[in-house]
Amino acid sequence: MAGRLKLMRAPLRYIQGLDALCSFHKELGDLGNRWLFICSNSGHKACHDKIESSFAGENDYRRYEIFGGVSSTGEIEKMRKIVAEDKIDVVVGIGGGSAIDTAKAVAYYEKLPVAVVPTVIATDAPCTGLSVIYNDDYSFDRYLFYPDNPHAVIVDSQVIAEAPVSFLIAGMGDALGTYFEARICAKYDAPSLENGGVTRSALALAKLCYETLKTYGKAAVASCENNVVTPELAAIIEANVYLSGVGADNGGLACAHSFYNGVTALGGHTAPHGCCVAFGTLVQLILEGATKEEFKEVQDFCLEVGLPVTLAEIGLDINDKEALMKVAEAACVEGETIHNMIPDVSAKELYNAMITCDVLGHEVKEAK
Repeated sequence: MAGRLKLMRAPLRYIQGLDALCSFHKELGDLGNRWLFICSNSGHKACHDKIESSFAGENDYRRYEIFGGVSSTGEIEKMRKIVAEDKIDVVVGIGGGSAIDTAKAVAYYEKLPVAVVPTVIATDAPCTGLSVIYNDDYSFDRYLFYPDNPHAVIVDSQVIAEAPVSFLIAGMGDALGTYFEARICAKYDAPSLENGGVTRSALALAKLCYETLKTYGKAAVASCENNVVTPELAAIIEANVYLSGVGADNGGLACAHSFYNGVTALGGHTAPHGCCVAFGTLVQLILEGATKEEFKEVQDFCLEVGLPVTLAEIGLDINDKEALMKVAEAACVEGETIHNMIPDVSAKELYNAMITCDVLGHEVKEAK
């Protein structure tokens, strides 16, 4: 059997470096001259002055808007009205995943180029050709897929170094799932996020992402804790943003991300996306029957950098069977990416894997 067509996509431009935003206009000025910057509060504070300095001597129109905090349909529509009123020709997302996903959606609907400026790297949203759309109560709604990836992604390493280290750690959790989800999608000829087959290039990027995390993760955490840019932090920035984003886009998703979507079904959850994905990766390894050695390697990495290995660390109570079954059932609904690895996986099987993973997590933590 020939299998599905293999596809590969990535942002047209990826720029990363110390004070990179001081070169924003130099690098991206060809995209247009009427700019809408959709910003998180912290993103605006961290980036406004550097970006403005790059426009010195230019007559470009710039409008900075603080978005509402979640990439919902209502927020997207509000920003679309601004685009029409101000005759915007370039949309820029500045902040974390939700600000970026909102900007990508606005640009898509208005048929405009989009540039992305991540100020935290808690997810791999910057490079992907999709947005995660939420309901107003922050529960997961749907993935919105685009025909293209962002026109440009520009990462200022100093901005990342000055962000809370918890975001860096969560980003490593999101990146951790990249290789294992891509690997299982390739094994079963499941579709990537671009609805194509998984290329050798995608698998290579995903594997490099995992290897980079293991090699530089602990040192990068120390760098961020001290607000300094080091080669180790630079490596993890690239892993969290580019290797994970392009790897996931072209490699596909499986249990790790379905687990996170299941957690959102509880409503009011506070655990970061990447932390849930990290635990979901461990759960996935249980489901697919990974070797004890591989499971331990991934679990040890989580412990080393501060990612969760127990349910309690992501706000779930092992004794609340009803809530855990609700997570498992939501993660296993028709169309969820968990079925990319085991087409007939049941909520009960996932529930059992969650409990097993939690028990193993407590065992290793007590042993230390």
